[in-house]
Amino acid sequence: MSGSSVKLFLLPVVFLFLATATAVFPVGEDSLTVVFWNLENFFDPRDDGGGAADTEFSSRGSRHWTWEKFFRKRDLVAKTLLWIGNRQGKLPEVVGIAEVENAQVLRSLCLSPPLKKAGYDYIHFDSPDHRGIDVGLLYLRSCIQILEVDQLPLVQGRDTLRTRSILRVRAEDRNGQRFVFLVNHHPSKFSGAEASRQARELAMRQLVTLCREAGDPVIAMGDFNDVPEASQFRLAEEVTVNLGARLCREEKESGSIRFEGKWQLIDFFLISPELDGRCRMSVCRPPFLQEWDGKHAGYKPFRTYSGPRYKGGVSDHFPVMLRIE
Repeated sequence: MSGSSVKLFLLPVVFLFLATATAVFPVGEDSLTVVFWNLENFFDPRDDGGGAADTEFSSRGSRHWTWEKFFRKRDLVAKTLLWIGNRQGKLPEVVGIAEVENAQVLRSLCLSPPLKKAGYDYIHFDSPDHRGIDVGLLYLRSCIQILEVDQLPLVQGRDTLRTRSILRVRAEDRNGQRFVFLVNHHPSKFSGAEASRQARELAMRQLVTLCREAGDPVIAMGDFNDVPEASQFRLAEEVTVNLGARLCREEKESGSIRFEGKWQLIDFFLISPELDGRCRMSVCRPPFLQEWDGKHAGYKPFRTYSGPRYKGGVSDHFPVMLRIE
C-alpha cells in the first residue's frame, strides 16, 4: 500500500476519533474493560509453508491476500478499538483475539498508526491447530502487568488435538487486582454438531480445570462455537457464571454472528462467581462493521470475504465486551 493510500484510509479513523470524543457510556477510572473478537482468518500475506490455509491467504494464493488488504483489515480492527474507547472514555485494557496466524499479525496491529501511541503489547503462542490459526491477547502496558503466561493444548489420552490451545494469562491491573484471563477458541461444528460435540466438551473440561486451579478470579472469554445454553456449559456451572446465557435471557436479539438471518451468541464470557455483580457484558456493533443482508432482511457483520469474493470488511463475528466496575 502506498503512503498516500494509507493516509487516505486513516482520515476516517482520525475523524471518527474526533467526532466521538465525548464518551457516550463513561466508565469509572477504576473499572476494567475486556474485549474479545474472532478476527476470521487474519493471516499475513506471506506464504511461510504453514499449510493450505497459509497458501490460500497469501498474495499468490486463491484469495489474492495482499498487503493492501491486510493493512485495511488491520486498521479497521484498530478503528474498532478506538470506537469502543471513545464510547466509554478509555481504551479497553485487555483484548482477547481468535483466528490470527502468528505473532507478527498482532505486532503489526499494536504498531498500526491508529494504535501506536496507545501502548498495546501482545501475547501469542503457536498452537497445534491444523489451519494455523491461534488465539492471542493484547494489553495496555500502562494498565496491566503480566505475571505469568502459558498455553494449554487439548489432550485426549495420548493425542493432542489439532485445534487451538487455551491461552492462560495471569495479570494485575492498576489497582492491584489480579485476574486469570483464559482465551478460548473451541472446536467448530464443521464436521457436524454431534460429531464434534465431544471435542467441545473436552475443551470445556480443560477450562473448568484451569478455573479450579486459578487461585485468582477468572475471566474466560472466547469463541465457544456453541450457544450459551449448550449442554457442555453445565460442566462449568459450579466454577463460573455464564454471562452469555444471562445476556440471551435479557436481550432476545443478542448475538455475535448472524446465521441464515438469525442472531446467535457464540462469543461471550464466563467469570468467577466472586466477580458477579460487578460485570456487564455487551455485543459491540459499530456501524462500519455492518452491512445489509439482502437475503435475510437486516444487518449482519461485514466480512472480509463472502466465499471467494473480497468485500473489505473484518469478520463474520462482532466483538463482545466485558466491563468490570
